[in-house]
Amino acid sequence: MIRNIALSAATAAALVVAGASAFAAETTVHIEDVTFAHEGPFGKFDRNQLQRGLQVYTEVCSACHGLKFVPIRTLADDGGPQLPEDQVRAYAANLSVNDEASNPQLIDPETGSARTLVPADNFPANHAAGAPDLSLMAKARAGFHGPYGLGLSQLFRGMGGPEYIHALLVGYTGEEKEEAGSVFYENHAFSTGWIKMPPPLSDDQVTYADGTAATVDQMSMDVSSFLMWTAEPKLMDRRETGFKAVLFLIVFASLLYLTNKRIWAGVKGKKTA
Repeated sequence: MIRNIALSAATAAALVVAGASAFAAETTVHIEDVTFAHEGPFGKFDRNQLQRGLQVYTEVCSACHGLKFVPIRTLADDGGPQLPEDQVRAYAANLSVNDEASNPQLIDPETGSARTLVPADNFPANHAAGAPDLSLMAKARAGFHGPYGLGLSQLFRGMGGPEYIHALLVGYTGEEKEEAGSVFYENHAFSTGWIKMPPPLSDDQVTYADGTAATVDQMSMDVSSFLMWTAEPKLMDRRETGFKAVLFLIVFASLLYLTNKRIWAGVKGKKTA
């Protein structure tokens, strides 16, 4: 009796493991490690790349996604896109509200329509298409798991979120399928391998002012870096503070060690007969 129960349990466990392995093999995601300027303990955001990423977000992504946690005025901050103040005001004034139901604070009570935005406002929320807000997307998504997600890799090779966003944007294979009245697109970076969002980028979809070629890969890199900045606008400041704190602790520990040796030198230096 006990032997039969043990055999049944072992068989069930084997089936579960096999099924899990098959599912994992079927839904294996591919996240490629790419190099961003902000990665590493001494990395910094590339201002030109952030400005290009802002352009990609504005002209492409904002049609379905919002940035409701990001103040527009931060576009002028050091370490960010660093737009001149007049450009920030002009950008805010030209920014459209695509989803008025999600932005009641931006609706003029007298006219009932969206008012002109100012730098003190946040980017509008946009839930009309059911798409997620992108403010914290780069922090919410991990690009690497397993041995790549132990902490040191993220310190020296990046947070992982920008790599995920980049892989998602370039991971479309061109295959489509229809299920329950919805069209799904094959994407090697998505957890299930199929995603409802159609490929958002195509070559030369935007025109960069600095003359950079607007390939899908380039636009994906730019907007991924920009979304990392929206999620961690003070990343450079925190790194600088952390570096100074570590340097202070090293100097302080060295002084304590030398002071301890000097104080106890007369005692420790005595030799018993």
